[in-house]
Amino acid sequence: MAKKLVIKVTAGAEAPERCSQAFTVAAVAAASGVEVSLWLTGESSWFALPGRAEEFELPHAAPLPDLIEGIRAGGTITVCTQCAARRGIEEKDLIEGARIAGAQVFVSEIMADGVQALVY
Repeated sequence: MAKKLVIKVTAGAEAPERCSQAFTVAAVAAASGVEVSLWLTGESSWFALPGRAEEFELPHAAPLPDLIEGIRAGGTITVCTQCAARRGIEEKDLIEGARIAGAQVFVSEIMADGVQALVY
């Protein structure tokens, strides 16, 4: 089994099922003791801002704020540098524990031994 799971979310509220699946898998993995690194890109970047996850709704899905708490308890949340810049998001705007980082950091994470990467 991979020692670390890196998940890149490429969808936000415009593709709610894909978005929710990524957060759900990340939270379940973190709850299972897997180290998780969740990368928010594109429209999912907004969910790294306080209060934005509370606005997300998808019937029969776990609430996004609960999933985020589970992920933060067992991993990290990163917003893509370019995606943040395009949306005017700065590090100071993020929820506690989230960061902004670029492709170099993403590549170094996914290329390490014992890592499984998924893209949603």
